[in-house]
Amino acid sequence: MVEQQRRYQELVETLTARGVDAEAVKTALKRQRIETPSWGYGNMGTRFKVFTSPGAARNVHEKVADAAFIHSLTGIAPSVALLIPWDVTDDWVGLKRFAAKLGMRIGAIMPSVWQDEAYKFGSVCHPDPAVRQQAMGRILECIEIMQATGSDTLALWFADGTNYAGQDSIRERKHRLQEELAKTYAALPEGSRMLIEYKFFEPAFYHTDVADWGMAATFARKLGPRAQVLVDTGHHAQGTNVEHIVAFLLDEGLLGGFHLNSRKYADDDLIVGTANPFELFLIYNEIVEAEMSGDETASACARNIAFMIDESHNIEPKLEAMLQSVLNCQTAYAKALLVNREELARRRADQDVLGAYRMLTDAYETDVRPLLAQVRVEMGLEPDPIAAYYASDYPAKVAKERGSVSSLS
Repeated sequence: MVEQQRRYQELVETLTARGVDAEAVKTALKRQRIETPSWGYGNMGTRFKVFTSPGAARNVHEKVADAAFIHSLTGIAPSVALLIPWDVTDDWVGLKRFAAKLGMRIGAIMPSVWQDEAYKFGSVCHPDPAVRQQAMGRILECIEIMQATGSDTLALWFADGTNYAGQDSIRERKHRLQEELAKTYAALPEGSRMLIEYKFFEPAFYHTDVADWGMAATFARKLGPRAQVLVDTGHHAQGTNVEHIVAFLLDEGLLGGFHLNSRKYADDDLIVGTANPFELFLIYNEIVEAEMSGDETASACARNIAFMIDESHNIEPKLEAMLQSVLNCQTAYAKALLVNREELARRRADQDVLGAYRMLTDAYETDVRPLLAQVRVEMGLEPDPIAAYYASDYPAKVAKERGSVSSLS
C-alpha cells in the first residue's frame, strides 16, 4: 500500500506539471459506467463451433449474478444488457428485483430477429408482410420487457440484406425498414430511446440494409430525438477511422451508444482494446473533448452515451474476459482524461502539428495504474481487480455448481 501511494503521488506531480487536475480526473472515473452483456456470460461462439466453459451461465438469473460479480470487482458496471429470446423468464418484475438485490439493474434490451427460419430472407425488410409482422412482434415484446424491468434503452441490429444482385429491391427494403422503425418509435416507453446499429457486411454479403453510420443516422433523424446511432467498434472495415465517425455523430447529437469489441474478428467475439488500444483511447478522447467543449449539442450527447460491451467469449475464461474488457475501457478513459484541453487548443491554433500529436501520445503512454488503483481504494474496492478475481472463490464456485453445458442459453 505504501508503494502504491508513492507511485500515485508521483503521478499526481506529473499531471500537475501538465496542468491536469488529478482530483477532477478521479471524479470523472468514479462516474464512468460500462454495461456488460448477458450473452457474454453464457456459452456462445463462432459460426463454426461453440466451446463450452465450466461455470458458464445457464439462464438469465445466473447471467445477472455473473454481471454483479464483475461489478463488485470494478465498481463501474452496474447494469446488464439482455437479448431476447436468449434471456427469458416468467417474471420480469421478479428479475428486476433479483438484480436490484445484487446492486444491479437491467440495461438495454435487444431483440433477436435473425435466428428464426422465417428470417432467411430478412426480418423487418422481408418482402412478406407476415414475416415483418413476426419480427415486429418480437420487437414489441422487448418494449414490454423494457417497461417491466425499468430498462430505458432498446438496441436494434438487423441481419437483413441480400446476397445477390437483383434478389430484392434495395429501395423497397429501405421503405419497409422505415415503416417498421416508425412503429417501434411510436411504441417506445416514455423516457426511453432506441439505438440503431449498423454493419457493413455479414451475414448479407451483397448489400446490408443498415450498412453504415450514415444510413443509421438517416433513419434516426427521420424518427425523432429519441432515436440515435449505436456504434459497434467491430462492425467496420479494417482501416476505418472510427473516432472520426464518433466525433461527427457527437457533433450532430446522434451518438447514442457503443457496442465495444474488436474488429479484428469483424464481429463481436474479441475483447475491446486488445488489438488496437490506441484506437480505443482515441475514441474516448473524442468523447472527453466533446463533453468539455462547451458546445451544447455535443456535450449533452457525450454525457448520455450508453457504453455497452458486446462480446461472446469463446476460447478465454468468460468472467476474466469480461473483467478485462471493462478494465480496458476504464484505462482508455483514464488516459483520455489526462489531456490538457486548453493547451491542446493552443497548439492547434498555432498549427503545432507534432506538438498536438505528442500531447495525445504523452497521455496515452502514461501509466495510469496507480491512478486507477487509488480510485478503486477510494470507492471501497480492491486496488487490483485481476488479483481480486483470482483471490475470489466465485469462479470456482460457479464452475462446480454449474458444470459444463452445451446450451446456447
